[in-house]
Amino acid sequence: QVQLTESGGGLVQAGGSLTLSCAASGSIFRIGVMGWYRQTPGKERDLLAYITDGGLPYYMDSVKGRFIISREIRGHTVSLQMNSLKPEDTAVYYCAANQGPGPIDKADLWGQGTQVTVSS
Repeated sequence: QVQLTESGGGLVQAGGSLTLSCAASGSIFRIGVMGWYRQTPGKERDLLAYITDGGLPYYMDSVKGRFIISREIRGHTVSLQMNSLKPEDTAVYYCAANQGPGPIDKADLWGQGTQVTVSS
């Protein structure tokens, strides 16, 4: 069984930076695309960014230019560097991954979520 474990959430002032990390562990055969979502109370989970197993990053407009996703080439760890944070970035952030060749919106692995709070 494969698990995703996130770390790095916390409280930061507006304009600051925070880096989230997510590591896959367990009986890993293959990890394909990895990515990050976030969710606020009463709303759907939104995709922020994802990175292919070849290292190609993709960003949603909401975070393009502020967030940077990266991935270890030989590992199963993905990070999200978040810059110029705004209070509206406050949410629970989730790491996701697909063990097969499918897209990130068909992720079959999810982390437990980590809270990010941006104060004004």
